[in-house]
Amino acid sequence: MAIDIPQGRDLQIVRLNRRWGRMWAPKIGHVHFRWTKDLPVGKRAGKLNKVTGARLVRESDGWHVVFRVQAEVVDPTPHTGPTVGIDRGIAKPLAPSDGTFREHSPWLTPGETKRLRRLEKASARKRHARKKGEKTSRRLARVYNQIAQLRAKAKRRAADWQHKTTTGIAETFSRAGVEDLAITGMVKSVKGTMEAPGRNVRQKAGLDRSIAGEAWGRTVMLLEYKMAEREGGEVKYVGIKSLYGTATRVGP
Repeated sequence: MAIDIPQGRDLQIVRLNRRWGRMWAPKIGHVHFRWTKDLPVGKRAGKLNKVTGARLVRESDGWHVVFRVQAEVVDPTPHTGPTVGIDRGIAKPLAPSDGTFREHSPWLTPGETKRLRRLEKASARKRHARKKGEKTSRRLARVYNQIAQLRAKAKRRAADWQHKTTTGIAETFSRAGVEDLAITGMVKSVKGTMEAPGRNVRQKAGLDRSIAGEAWGRTVMLLEYKMAEREGGEVKYVGIKSLYGTATRVGP
């Protein structure tokens, strides 16, 4: 669910205090929002820096407003930092070739994980009790909303870690080489068919969930635009041999 406001002049944005701002939404009225980012309004606005529109979006944790901003961007100067190779993993999410690691704690605390599991079991029981074609009850809808809130919290924490980590890498290194992984093929199911069933299906499914939870592709995407647009660096996709040298087989 979303409401788009295409014209920035209709917003009438006013900063009320350090934490809160107010905008005008057509056919809705004044809407108060948390002021979390500097916006080019008032004396900050100009021909090259201005708000061009907004979008009210409903997510699992409530309504959010996303402003479209036109801003003048200065071309970055060439980065003079060193070059680094970055390996992506699960036990160690990011392993740069300088010998350090970029790690994070679980996206949900043990208590939140326990609560999520309890809610998922409750939703399974309610779905099983519901008759085919019957409308979703309010209790089941409430459980769905609680599950969505916890998963959205984990997603926000993951995005926050990725932004902070990639910003630090972009500020330190001028070039980054990452392994060219076919992530879609890596998380493909090995369930197989009745005639040719797969092997270690449950173990592979757990690995797929861990890979999806790390969001490797989003991490590299953030690193690409931050190194190119902000710091004047670049990200190169390389093969496993180019990243680690020639591989040598050991053993029979």
